[in-house]
Amino acid sequence: MYSLLTGPVFYLSLGVCIIGMIVRFYQYFNGLSWQLDRVAYKEYPAMGFKGAVRSIYKWLIPYGTYGWRAQPVMAAAFFGFHVGAVLLPLFLIGHNVFLKEKLGFSLFFNLSTPVADYLSWIALISLFFLILRRLVLPEVRILTDRKDWGILLISMAPFITGMLARYQVGDYSFWLTAHILTGEIVLLAIPFTKLSHVFLFFASRAQLGMDFGIKRGGLKGSKMAW
Repeated sequence: MYSLLTGPVFYLSLGVCIIGMIVRFYQYFNGLSWQLDRVAYKEYPAMGFKGAVRSIYKWLIPYGTYGWRAQPVMAAAFFGFHVGAVLLPLFLIGHNVFLKEKLGFSLFFNLSTPVADYLSWIALISLFFLILRRLVLPEVRILTDRKDWGILLISMAPFITGMLARYQVGDYSFWLTAHILTGEIVLLAIPFTKLSHVFLFFASRAQLGMDFGIKRGGLKGSKMAW
């Protein structure tokens, strides 16, 4: 089972994720209206680029926008989870060793074990608050369906199995195998679910930043990050 998951299934899930997201990016930009969007973007490329960059980096900064500041607890939980969800898969030393073995390269930076543990706990606690938010707030609960709960479970599983393997709770080999399997399920799910926002966030924020930066106040000198 381990050999299967770290061999053919890994390459399959990674390939599906990459190809699927290329298709999603194409569909996103191909779906823009040439009358409403592309003409304006081509006419004012500098303003559009400025608006796109501003929108992306402001929304990547905790409390960098009015939207984040209006919901401080939500923002803290959001960043607490997403920082771990991005940094741990990319820079955990065990993951980089795996990448080197399977793909022939590793990333330039590794997280130390204490930092990785800290990020893992912060991510799990933050995810708990995000789940609690969906249960408690009626305006969020009414918009939450089974697919959303499924995505939350898929997102949570690699953290839980990874922590159980890390602290060797019970059978280490079982939890390591489960961790690899749940990680590959995430890769497979990304192009077909809301998890695609991992990548499409940059496309949507850039497009919104260009749109508002050119057509909806940006040319008047507004510094708001849409």
